[in-house]
Amino acid sequence: MSHDVTSLRSRIEELEQRLGQKDVHIEALKAEVIRLRRWRFGRSAEALDPGIAPELPLAGGEVTATAPLEPLRDTATIPRLVSVDAPQPARLSRRPARELPAELPRVIRVHAPSSCTCPDCGGALRQLGEDASEQLDYVPGYFQVIRHVRPKLACRACARIVQAGAPSRPIERGLPTSALLAQVIGAKYADHCPLYRQEGIYRRSGVELPRSMLASWVGAAASLLDPLVGVLERYVLRATKLHADDTPVPVLAPGHGRTKTGRLWAYVRDERPAAGPDPPAVVYRYSPDRKGERPQSHLASFAGILQADGYSGFTPLYAEGRVLEAACWAHARRKYYDVYATDRSPTAAEALRRIGLLYAIEREIRGQAPAVRSSARRARSAPILAELRTWLREAHATLSMKSPLAGAIQYTLARWTALTRYVEDGAIEIDNNAAERAIRALVLGRRNYLFAGSDAGGETAARLYSLIGTCRLNGLDPHRYLHHVLERIAMHPINRIEELLPWNVALANAAASRLAA
Repeated sequence: MSHDVTSLRSRIEELEQRLGQKDVHIEALKAEVIRLRRWRFGRSAEALDPGIAPELPLAGGEVTATAPLEPLRDTATIPRLVSVDAPQPARLSRRPARELPAELPRVIRVHAPSSCTCPDCGGALRQLGEDASEQLDYVPGYFQVIRHVRPKLACRACARIVQAGAPSRPIERGLPTSALLAQVIGAKYADHCPLYRQEGIYRRSGVELPRSMLASWVGAAASLLDPLVGVLERYVLRATKLHADDTPVPVLAPGHGRTKTGRLWAYVRDERPAAGPDPPAVVYRYSPDRKGERPQSHLASFAGILQADGYSGFTPLYAEGRVLEAACWAHARRKYYDVYATDRSPTAAEALRRIGLLYAIEREIRGQAPAVRSSARRARSAPILAELRTWLREAHATLSMKSPLAGAIQYTLARWTALTRYVEDGAIEIDNNAAERAIRALVLGRRNYLFAGSDAGGETAARLYSLIGTCRLNGLDPHRYLHHVLERIAMHPINRIEELLPWNVALANAAASRLAA
């Protein structure tokens, strides 16, 4: 009998343990569903509710009544917490009417009285003045045909025939001018308008341009621009600090009736936050998968600081010592916000508040020299980080090891050296948002064109995105830049291809404008 009781008790303990594990698993799945729904349908802002007591620790996913952990001493600079759910007052536009640009063409329409005689006495009217107002009108873009005529001249004495050479075209014997090519490429990769939509737009203008033809033009233009993209990539990889990120892109898999998942990798050189003199640039690379060998081959010639997320494919680069890892506080912060958005955890809110103090310091020193930034970080950020690390360890001891909040803390503590490397080096940023901003344009385009037609299409997209993304970083209009480059690159000396980089084109255009003035 005693043996049966012992067996039953053991069985009950086993079932209770399994039930507890299932509860933990269910809570983790619920948190994942909430996170994915917020990622797909929710707001991107990571804001907190006001009035939360963030000092309370969390145990096993529930708020406990234990004594609060010691908060930061400096609470005067705590950023205001804004509610995600609370309704915000409507903002009325109070801006005065803007003057329209003087360089726009004007169509003057005079609305004169129907008669030049006074309606009361019949006397002649004379003009006292006038009232004028303006409206902004839109005339749809139009096509025009450029007909190249090359007269043949013959010598009556010797029968010699003289004729001017054929003008250069961006695509040999091709139909489009550089302006039309720039329009097609810019609409697809800068304005995220896929080729099948462009086909319909051009048809409404009376010109039939099948998408297969447009795709061949885009591929030919990308091949023409390939040497320029190569120079741009070498410029990016010569930097001493890079931001890196990647995003999936669906790619058509012919014969399988479905798409496969390729990757577009972004590598950003941007020294402006640390008052660097070099122009910013981004280069994109395509790969058919996300194997670690891809970024390793992309960065084979790079030596310096790499700021990226925790993707394990970058780890072999750090092991060699040639590349130094700098982690991203935005990724760490997002994990706490996912927990907070799920159950309004006060511990997660306190972690977010403390990380917010670090970002407040960064906003103040943005754009200053590295020495100034590192000095401010050692004096102000280092104490906050030291207290944050102690607080995280204490909070972690009160949590279930399988809870999402414990996972967020483990993520932070495991990368602590890489997360705090920015304190001593003023050239490093607190996060990897430069690369995430570069990825955002790809995400917008992916939602419109749904998938790339092939791996070759992914390569084409990477090359053209590189030039367009660099234009945007340097404040250039991608359409005008592409028109300028496509008009010249076929005849441009290859040993002077650097002259066609976006910032060099901007400098040349500015100098030409000054001379013309």
